Amino acid sequence: METLKTLKIKTGTCKRVLKELHSYDKEVDREAAKTAAMKENGADPYDLKQQENVLAESRMMIPDCRKRLEAALGDLQGMLAQLEESGEDGEEIRDAKSIVKEVEALFETSSS
Repeated sequence: METLKTLKIKTGTCKRVLKELHSYDKEVDREAAKTAAMKENGADPYDLKQQENVLAESRMMIPDCRKRLEAALGDLQGMLAQLEESGEDGEEIRDAKSIVKEVEALFETSSS
């Protein structure tokens, strides 16, 4: 029972970090559009520089988030393998497998 609780926690961690990664991707798109609009409108150089710093900070968060997601995925896969060896089955395991597939698909599309 304790291992299913741990699996649920690891699944939740993967979900949270995946959501964070999507959020940072959207933020980068939004800030890039804002930066482009400021350049196009001839914004004050200081304001433009500040906006570029905001964009750079957002971009820096994506690799960090990906590393955390990779680590969380590895933990989840290890726990899943352990539970499958012991013959466990249930909603938590199906949930975990679903998240593993989703994260693996994300990594496959981004590495192509």
